[in-house]
Amino acid sequence: MKIDPAYSYSLDKKKIKNANLKFAIIVSLWNREITSRLYKGAYDTLIQSGVLKEQIQTWEVPGSYELIYSSKKIAHYYNFDSIIVIGSLIQGETPHFEYLCQAISHGIKDINIIYDVPVIFCVLSDRNQQQSFDRSGGKNGNKGIECARTAIYMSLFKKSIK
Repeated sequence: MKIDPAYSYSLDKKKIKNANLKFAIIVSLWNREITSRLYKGAYDTLIQSGVLKEQIQTWEVPGSYELIYSSKKIAHYYNFDSIIVIGSLIQGETPHFEYLCQAISHGIKDINIIYDVPVIFCVLSDRNQQQSFDRSGGKNGNKGIECARTAIYMSLFKKSIK
C-alpha cells in the first residue's frame, strides 16, 4: 500500500486537547513577508487542531541563522512538546545562500539529536521571492501548516513512547 506522507495521519482534536501539548514557535524576522505567512499557517493550524493559545509561546529572532541558538536555548530551559522554527532564505548572487542553508539545516538537526524535543524545520530555501510566496500560502500551499501538523504528530509520538 502506498501512503502519501502528507496525509497519512489524522489529527484528533480530542486526543490533542487531552494531551495538553505545549509548543514553541521561533520566527525569523528576515524576509518577514514570508515568515509571517508561515507563522500564521502554523499558529492557526495549532489552534484549529485544539491546542490552547496559552500552550503556544512565540519568539522572534533577527534571521534564520539565529534559529539554531534560540532553539537550543529553548530546548534546554523549557519543557515544550515540540519547537517549530520558521525562516526564509532566498537565493542571491553569492554562495552565501548555500552556506546558510547547510549550516541552518545541520544546526537544527543537531538540536534534534542533542535534546529530547522535536524541532520542526520550517525554513524555506527558495530560488526567488515568488517561489517563497507560492510555498507560504500561495499556489503550492503553506509549509507552516504542514510543519504544525508534523509538530503535533511528533509531540503525540514523543508522549506515546515515554
